[in-house]
Amino acid sequence: MSATTAVLPKKPKLLGKILLHVFLILVAVTQIYPLIWLAFFSLKDNSEIFSGDVLGLPKSFLWSNYTKALSDGNVMIYFFNSVLVTAVSIILVLILASMTGYAITRMNWKFSNAAMTLILLGMMVPIHAALLPLFMVLKNLGLLNNYWSLIIPYVAFGLPLAVFILGSFFKGIPREMEESAVIDGCGIYRTFFSIILPLVRPAIATVAIFTFLSCWNELMFAVTFINDTAYQTLTVGMMSMVGTYITQWGIIGAGLMITTIPTIIIYLLLNKQVQKSMIAGAVKG
Repeated sequence: MSATTAVLPKKPKLLGKILLHVFLILVAVTQIYPLIWLAFFSLKDNSEIFSGDVLGLPKSFLWSNYTKALSDGNVMIYFFNSVLVTAVSIILVLILASMTGYAITRMNWKFSNAAMTLILLGMMVPIHAALLPLFMVLKNLGLLNNYWSLIIPYVAFGLPLAVFILGSFFKGIPREMEESAVIDGCGIYRTFFSIILPLVRPAIATVAIFTFLSCWNELMFAVTFINDTAYQTLTVGMMSMVGTYITQWGIIGAGLMITTIPTIIIYLLLNKQVQKSMIAGAVKG
């Protein structure tokens, strides 16, 4: 007696795929259009901006706005300051957070859990609450109006999240790898730098992007701790241009476009590593 199996008709999936693609296209356009609008805005003059055609293509592409922003607006000085402060902050956060996370999660010592709890409490401290105490501390130490007046707070506020992310990844690494390294004659530092760190590259990329965004776009500390133009960052510089070039909105748009480009470049370079870290976190969870 032969058994027959009923084959159910497949549900049509074409309509669902079309709707999904249309939705994703709309989301992509919504996300990308502000950048395109800013690019068009930066190539216009005031007469065209205030004529009512703010959203359209510029009638004449005023590339001179970028030249004036770089020269008259001191954007290159602000840009260099932002790059220097952000780069040093990222490097210090990665070094300190990776070593701290490794020591807490992979080494057996009595107060490891208490240390992790104490560090994570830093995520609960709002920036505005620490503004006045930090100002007084930096003033008494003579650190106002220089690069360290921004680097030190940026590193301090970036460490809790960085330690949390890297520590979570360190926990997922099998201890057999460290044991094999010790058997082969590796010391603690060689094991850490040659074996452990390469395994958490997605987490390092994630921490680097988060730290970059928080430092690059920060305004409160930059405008409070630095008054000297020679040390001001892009966010403060763009705010000062509104007063200096109150009628030159195209030049301000060019400065904003220059400010936005590094963020796009960093994300394009590290987005695959961030995606890997999210997938790894989902699998571990």
